[in-house]
Amino acid sequence: MKFSLRVISYATLAFSTFAAASTITGTVKNGTTGKPSVGDDVVLIKFGQGMEEAGRTKTDASGKFTLAVPDDGGPHLVRDIHQGVTYNEMATPGMTTVDLQVYDVAKKVPGVTVNADVIRLQAESNQLEGVRFFAVDNLSTPPRTQMNDANFEFYLPEGAEVDEGQAMTQGGQPVNSAPVPQSVKNRYAFMFPLRPGTTQFQVVFHMPYTGSAKIDPKSLYPAQHLMVMLPATMKFTAGAGSSFQTMKDPHQNDTDVQVASKTEPGQSLAFTVSGTGTIKEAPDQNAGGANAGGSNPDAQGTGATTSDDRPGGGLGPPIDAPDPLQKDWPYILGGFALLLAVGAIYTMKRPQPAAALDDTLDLPEGAIASPPAAPQNRAERLLEALKEEIFQLEVDRKQGKVTQAEYEQAKSALDQTLDRALKRQATQ
Repeated sequence: MKFSLRVISYATLAFSTFAAASTITGTVKNGTTGKPSVGDDVVLIKFGQGMEEAGRTKTDASGKFTLAVPDDGGPHLVRDIHQGVTYNEMATPGMTTVDLQVYDVAKKVPGVTVNADVIRLQAESNQLEGVRFFAVDNLSTPPRTQMNDANFEFYLPEGAEVDEGQAMTQGGQPVNSAPVPQSVKNRYAFMFPLRPGTTQFQVVFHMPYTGSAKIDPKSLYPAQHLMVMLPATMKFTAGAGSSFQTMKDPHQNDTDVQVASKTEPGQSLAFTVSGTGTIKEAPDQNAGGANAGGSNPDAQGTGATTSDDRPGGGLGPPIDAPDPLQKDWPYILGGFALLLAVGAIYTMKRPQPAAALDDTLDLPEGAIASPPAAPQNRAERLLEALKEEIFQLEVDRKQGKVTQAEYEQAKSALDQTLDRALKRQATQ
């Protein structure tokens, strides 16, 4: 009888442990009002054939929710939908609690500024290739998300064809987000939410080239820095009235960098590039990438000043003057390198753009960016997701976003799941 009771006790304990591990609970807080977010849809997403819905519920009067988790051993995404905008948190195996913060939505919010507008160019034969990268700050008070039909607009040069676009919310991962052509010629818009914090955008494009090209950024927002980067073998000529300074890229000595700081909408910023050359892939910049989600006051750049006379030199800073981009180099270059899937800029023989993830209107910041070659089976997809999550965990630890105990617990769960995924892949 005692033996039977012991067996029943163990079975009850095992069942309760399993039940606890098979649900995720959490609370959704409205960061605009400071109150619980009531009546939001909360969706559990698993990484299967793309992104598959595995469960759905609503937050209660206290902003709380409970989701049943399928026993598939993989990471999941918890998504809250608030006023039409999604907010996401990763749930690694073993996690039982996930809290989210959302914000009220407005078509236009004050406090949206461009921290960095970076244009990288290279040319070979009869084609000019470029990447334009934006780091956009939403400093609205109280914090709100901006979302409308043309949420962030920009111009591309005459004759440019878009290859792909990406977006990344602060603390998230890069996701495919194609810019939409507007009624005004050469004007495009990202229909991607500007959540509080920093959102990064990137568009890859190419255009016909006859040996020289005039580029007019036509900035629509105030920008802390407009940066033009091109191979040192190409020539940069600033247009009349523009105020570019020559800087040195601390990570790539063979690159010419021209910077215009504190620019305003409508300001003359046109320039001409000529000649040919390609930018070599930058070395690993994990230190910079770690700060992709926002400016890190502890991350100091190593950029030195320069007053050399490279083509299109412009007026360099005084010899003893500090580099005005010193604090921004890790952020700008790290964020830029992180957004690109296969390096700092496409080579002339660029591959076909990777297929976009599910959720085409508003791709989640926590989703895993598509690698250059799409994984062919579930094990490979899981491995890609785990690698991204492990990287993000290391970033969060370096930025002090998680405690050592939280880091060790999450790392242990990820390591165990990664080990199972590797074994599963080896048997296929």
